[in-house]
Amino acid sequence: MAPPQRSPLRSPEPISQAASRPTRRSLLAGVAALGALGAAGCSRVATASSTEGGDLLGRLRAAGVVRLGIAGEIPFGFIDTNGELTGEAPELAKVIFKRLGVDRVQPVPTEFGSLIPGLNSQQFDVVAAGMYVNPERCEQVIFSDPDYQMLDSFIVRKGNPKGLRSYKDIVEKKAKFATGTGYAEIQYAVDAGYKESDILIVPDQVAGLNAVEAGRVDVFAGTALTVREVVKKSAKAEATEPFKPIVDGKPHVDGGAFAFRPTETKLRDAFNVELHKLKKSGELFRILKPFGFTEAEMTDLTAKELCGG
Repeated sequence: MAPPQRSPLRSPEPISQAASRPTRRSLLAGVAALGALGAAGCSRVATASSTEGGDLLGRLRAAGVVRLGIAGEIPFGFIDTNGELTGEAPELAKVIFKRLGVDRVQPVPTEFGSLIPGLNSQQFDVVAAGMYVNPERCEQVIFSDPDYQMLDSFIVRKGNPKGLRSYKDIVEKKAKFATGTGYAEIQYAVDAGYKESDILIVPDQVAGLNAVEAGRVDVFAGTALTVREVVKKSAKAEATEPFKPIVDGKPHVDGGAFAFRPTETKLRDAFNVELHKLKKSGELFRILKPFGFTEAEMTDLTAKELCGG
């Protein structure tokens, strides 16, 4: 497995639509079944674009379909109980790509850590998984501007008996710490002084909740959105107040966005134009709200800022 990057999908994880608490494995199984059918009928596009800025948008318009790389994570991109593709990123993609002249979206499921390699090897056209923008990823792909921003939060036992409110607290109080596969929270804990080999890595926030409830760990770290939703029906655990992790000595806010191949600047720029129209009109919030997003998660952050330049 590749070393953890500073930002996940989002970290992204099950929320309100997952009241029955499905596991990430079951979600991925459903996504894989649908994705396999879709992928079977698709050939990969040419590796190199024939024009400066890329010609993918024109080819997508001609084909009438865009392939979305998703990671089977609620609320960011997943297959619901009716077998339909949904989530904040796919629903936003449906609106924007329709405005761009592409009527259909097709899910292509993969593990979160395979999204960037899959994008760059032509397995799909766009990453639509709520992926956090960070300098490491910006060296491999280009991002739209973020459609949301996110703070971190912890799942802890009711009453937060160890008083854990930051990664520094976890280190100082020698708490047993867990987070999800590929999550940015891995690096945040390591930066605070937690030994990486001591971190319990679990598939997702549902497994993290189970670990806290069972007493196997003291705390699970994830995004504020997914943590606050997954604990709603728990009698044993609660979510801490959202907070900014410390990155390079400064409080940090993450932003999630769509990723494109570096050659496809025309597509990325056209996507951004429509995204900013949706932000200005308020339609973006209306699209994201059903997935647990609040006004606090709306943002004017840019990809340039989060890429470090």
